[in-house]
Amino acid sequence: MAPIPALFTLPIDPRGSIFCTQPSQRVYLLTFDSPPDNRLTPAFCTALVLALDILDRRYPKGLVVTTSAIPKFYSNGLDYESAVKSKTFFSDVLYPLWRRFLTYPMPTVALINGHAFAGGLMTAMMHDYRFMNPHRGYVCLNEVEFGAPLMPPMSSIFRQKLPNPNTYRTMVLEAKRFNALEALQEGIVDGLGMVPEVLRFVEEMKLVDKAKSGVYGRLKKEMWRETVGYLEDHVGSEKRIKEEMETEKGRADEEEQRVAEWERSKGRKGPKL
Repeated sequence: MAPIPALFTLPIDPRGSIFCTQPSQRVYLLTFDSPPDNRLTPAFCTALVLALDILDRRYPKGLVVTTSAIPKFYSNGLDYESAVKSKTFFSDVLYPLWRRFLTYPMPTVALINGHAFAGGLMTAMMHDYRFMNPHRGYVCLNEVEFGAPLMPPMSSIFRQKLPNPNTYRTMVLEAKRFNALEALQEGIVDGLGMVPEVLRFVEEMKLVDKAKSGVYGRLKKEMWRETVGYLEDHVGSEKRIKEEMETEKGRADEEEQRVAEWERSKGRKGPKL
């Protein structure tokens, strides 16, 4: 079969790209290729937002599928050290991308062809539907392993979309890696397969025509109001987090004081930590 010509291509600095094809009528496939593992860098996020804007403003309404040209990875998440050093990455780069997906005026499908870890999985969760390669890859929230807290929208999207809270507990506190079948059983993904299976699902669900009435994005904004609110009110969220950290420090000081008083009353010394 001859390759499907690209509708457009966008660069991702320094050596990546996003190319858009149309494997079926009004089904737009955005394939990103940002070696080595599609990290959610500012360049990556900005290019992906632009691709969504182009489809929204210049093409007939239909459906958007995202996937990766790198077989091993859908996305390996944030470049965490760079992200936390930037004062504007979350508010001006990552959160606008997630909000765009979450309220996009067309149906969206994340085709998870390989690993989707941490922020990569969160990005997939911002889509309406998720399909996963049955033969390759894991989905995982591994923040507990590298010492990163979950920001409010990172947590709320799973609370809102996962059918079983125990699944989220396992994801967050155990950093379990779910293979495709496990992800399907737990409701993390909606189906297994690659592009042919996604196209069949889209046809069976008649998803291409869902955006015609013009309210699709508004319906999603109301459905996911909690997460949308966190994405929009990042200043308020950051203020609350700082207040919570100060409160936790005060509690820790009180706990230390109680333990120290107990040790003194017993004539004991605590173990060296």
